[in-house]
Amino acid sequence: MPFADAADGTRIAYHLSGNRDGEPLLMIQGLGADSRGWTLQKRALSRFRLILVDNRGVGDSDRPPGPYDLEVMAADAVAVLDHAGYGSAHVIGASMGGIISQVLAVRFPDRVRSLVLACTACHHFEWRRELLSEWAEQAQGYGMREFVRRNLRWLVGPRSLRRLAPALAVLGPLAFSVPVSSFVAQIRAILDMDDGLRGELGTIAVPTLVLVGSQDVLTTQGDGEEIASLIPGAELAIVRGGAHLFQVEQAKTFNHLVSDFLARVQARPGVLSSAVTP
Repeated sequence: MPFADAADGTRIAYHLSGNRDGEPLLMIQGLGADSRGWTLQKRALSRFRLILVDNRGVGDSDRPPGPYDLEVMAADAVAVLDHAGYGSAHVIGASMGGIISQVLAVRFPDRVRSLVLACTACHHFEWRRELLSEWAEQAQGYGMREFVRRNLRWLVGPRSLRRLAPALAVLGPLAFSVPVSSFVAQIRAILDMDDGLRGELGTIAVPTLVLVGSQDVLTTQGDGEEIASLIPGAELAIVRGGAHLFQVEQAKTFNHLVSDFLARVQARPGVLSSAVTP
């Protein structure tokens, strides 16, 4: 397994999958999740060279003490691209990974070929700040297993709550293996997100797809609509009945939307079409 060295010396693990000769697709997961969170996407997107990042604090990456910072985590992703030998890549981010991907597109525009932003937001409402702060307190006070039991309703839809097996087959190992300290440090990074990011989304010039579930109560349909309205030319796809983790619950729909978008991007003139490796 390869590791990239971040600017502060943190080792960032990443996993390579898919077509060795395919265009690079950088995939960034959300709060507490590592590259295993893309398990249901790997086969569907295997025509790409998949670069699946373990954000600092989770998976096989180093777990430095906090505080963490989303700008630093975006730079971590750039370090992964450099280590993997790619000047640029298509980028997909989910939830916190969607915020990191927005930062990446704003701060490092030449590194991004296209952008998929799933179940994410570009600023905080006070209720979401309060909720995330409560999550940090619960994780510290009760541990990850009890945290998941109390808060699963924020992440999966009511039908999956009635038949938990499909969601928990992916979510369980992720949620129970992340250290509380890393989980809390990532929450603090999200809480420290600069609301100025919203004002910079207009500078993003690459093809962008925004995905949101109609039943997402954490990053709502309104959040997705706002991001799509701020990024010039962005497409918006609303997954009917999808909750926050619809890439797990409705993986077939999610994969179809992403695959179709990327195929259309690749067909556009002027879009990079080959992977450049050292």
